[in-house]
Amino acid sequence: MPRKKRERKTQSFLKGAMVLGSSMVIVKLMGMIYKIVLSNMYGGVGTGLFNAAYALYNPLFMLSTAGFPIAISRMVSESITKKRFKDVKQIHRVSVPIFVIAGCICFLAMVLGSFIYIKIINADNAIFAMLCLSPTIFFGCLMSIYRGYFEGMRNMTPTAISEIIEASCKLFLGVSASLAVMKLCMNQFNTTGYVLDVKCADAAEATSVIIPIAIGAAITGISLGSLFGFLYLFIRYKRGGDGITKEEIINSPKPKSKGQTLKVMIRTAIPIGLGSIVMSLADMIDSSLVTRRIDHIMQTNPQALLDVYGSLVPDNVYYAGETHVYLYGCYGIALTLMMLVTAVTQVFGTTALPSVTNAWTTGDKTQLKKSMETVMRVTVLVTIPSGIGMSVLAEPLLSMIYSGSSVANEVEIGSKVLTVMGISVIFIATSTPLCSMLQAVGRMDVPLKLYSAGMVMKIIVNYILVGIPEINIQGANVGSIVCYSFVTVVALFVLCRRTGIIPDFVSIFVKPLIAAVICGITAYFSEQFYDLLFRQKIATVLAVLTAIVVYFAALLLIKGIRREDILQMPKGNKIVKILEKRRLIG
Repeated sequence: MPRKKRERKTQSFLKGAMVLGSSMVIVKLMGMIYKIVLSNMYGGVGTGLFNAAYALYNPLFMLSTAGFPIAISRMVSESITKKRFKDVKQIHRVSVPIFVIAGCICFLAMVLGSFIYIKIINADNAIFAMLCLSPTIFFGCLMSIYRGYFEGMRNMTPTAISEIIEASCKLFLGVSASLAVMKLCMNQFNTTGYVLDVKCADAAEATSVIIPIAIGAAITGISLGSLFGFLYLFIRYKRGGDGITKEEIINSPKPKSKGQTLKVMIRTAIPIGLGSIVMSLADMIDSSLVTRRIDHIMQTNPQALLDVYGSLVPDNVYYAGETHVYLYGCYGIALTLMMLVTAVTQVFGTTALPSVTNAWTTGDKTQLKKSMETVMRVTVLVTIPSGIGMSVLAEPLLSMIYSGSSVANEVEIGSKVLTVMGISVIFIATSTPLCSMLQAVGRMDVPLKLYSAGMVMKIIVNYILVGIPEINIQGANVGSIVCYSFVTVVALFVLCRRTGIIPDFVSIFVKPLIAAVICGITAYFSEQFYDLLFRQKIATVLAVLTAIVVYFAALLLIKGIRREDILQMPKGNKIVKILEKRRLIG
């Protein structure tokens, strides 16, 4: 008798999104706590150094992976749909040396490039953070081998667990290392008057010397997290396998050669990777541009900028010539909240790719339309209310998160940034799943073209607006709105033309917008009301909870959630029966 086939674990779009989404919430909460602790300890300057390190890291990491994880995911999904299981194994074998070599090269590039980049942004003390972050590139590449592979099989659990491991190390090991460095260095100063080999006149000067080193120590936790995340995935693959049975391998057709597989992988990865690289390079240029333009204002017309912020820029920051780093750090404080939303929709993009690829490969138009509409609807259901909510509750939200009195000035500046940033996040977060679906239907070139054009727009807008003292860092938000609204609209147009499918725009966009506006109004006025009765933190939490309840109530009343969307969720059948009895789903 033939041996019983072992069941391979796969997940629908929404189930996969919920697995990755749940882990992403945990990861981002840990990351937010991590950044809050560092910001409360080291203020705007510390946050600015942290962000400067990531500005260099991001394009190099994108270069090292160069779209290969997405290419692997797409190729694996397509091969499984066609029952070419030997090709799935071949894809994995071919991907390993690519990532190892790329990781080594880009790790060395970051180490050497750090010494050049600190001169470009006029922040020599960022070198510690950059060097401590550089190993993350190598281990991140090794993780990408397995993440793309499992995601292509529509099994998001390994990726989710590895991300939680990364975040845990980042928070607990990183913060512990930073606190230890701060304590040891301050003890040395109190005993000898020196911090390492630097003579310090007082505690304030000692702190300014310690902060760059302490930030570097905190970032060491990130590198350790990437190491342990890779070790988990490696062991998981070696011990648990991928679920492909021997029977499936035996019955599978002869695989493509390694050369053929590599050609397809490169042909798929290059446009995807170039799009990611363009975005990351543009972000690095954008980061450098913002800091340099603000530094230029401080060199040519400092009073105009100080008139905007008054006493919010501390004297020690001003006299140390670090105003540009400080304001970029305030921008980064607002960015922490925004990245929660973009991380969630990045999950939608990751889970959408194999789901839409499967429907596209089989030529099932009905399933393709359903998959596309589900991805777009779920994305918009998150992005629009989140963006509006951040805009109307900017100051209370940041005050609740960054509660230390040492960062009160940064919070006041950051809240003004977040008010505008809330609008930009709607387009930033929506564009990612749309571009993932374009890649799934074979138009890997379109995101590259759109991001290239959009980033040119962003850089031009930022250069002009950030250089105006009255606008300064807010100019970066306006540039993001211009860039990503262009990407979102054109990506949607090309996707519809490519597939020949016209989605239900009323259900996908109009109904969530109506519910989100109601949600935003509720959030604003309920926060004002609760603030009269409770302390601000409690008032903010109650306002958010009230707004969420009102948002979902409004969605149900206008039938903004569909039956098929809920059916893909865990326990979806039970939820549908309850809502159908009350005639609350369309």
